[in-house]
Amino acid sequence: MEDEEIQVKGSKPIDKVKKGDKIKVDSLTLEVDAHYVLMDHGTAKEMTIECFDPKTDKDYQIRYFAHQVETSLEVYSLEEIVYSKMHVKKIEW
Repeated sequence: MEDEEIQVKGSKPIDKVKKGDKIKVDSLTLEVDAHYVLMDHGTAKEMTIECFDPKTDKDYQIRYFAHQVETSLEVYSLEEIVYSKMHVKKIEW
């Protein structure tokens, strides 16, 4: 099954998202804990925004490539010790 593109609505550029900001992923409201370069591929930077749900303290990651945010955005939830990709329809910050 082909992944559908996630609807993205940003109130500011994604690279300005910082610790303490809120990100809405479908019906979840997550709080940003960190935003950093996960891997530098030379011509592209793979970025990670680490988030948590303040209600459940569950951890999430939003991963994307800096030069193609809308087409590369993926959301993961921490399941024990491994992040599992989530199927989301909409993300806002």
